[in-house]
Amino acid sequence: MLMMKTIKILEKITLVLFILFVIGLITGIILLKFTADNEIIANKIIGFSVLIVVFIVVPLFLYLRLRGKKLKDYTLTPENIKKWRDKLDD
Repeated sequence: MLMMKTIKILEKITLVLFILFVIGLITGIILLKFTADNEIIANKIIGFSVLIVVFIVVPLFLYLRLRGKKLKDYTLTPENIKKWRDKLDD
């Protein structure tokens, strides 16, 4: 029960951070295009938004999507290659 609540909270945090990324990216682009004197601030906003997505949102998303799945099923091992070749031969 507690784990499900934690997962729901992580999903909401991931969604909020992604929305903040989109807002930050749009804000940075608007500042960059329409104001010449705020170029440094616009670049910082865009850069910070990208850093948040790369180091926080993507790992959270991957954790939420891949939890409980066998990573071995998705990796390229000799066993999996043999299974794929057998499927192609049939």
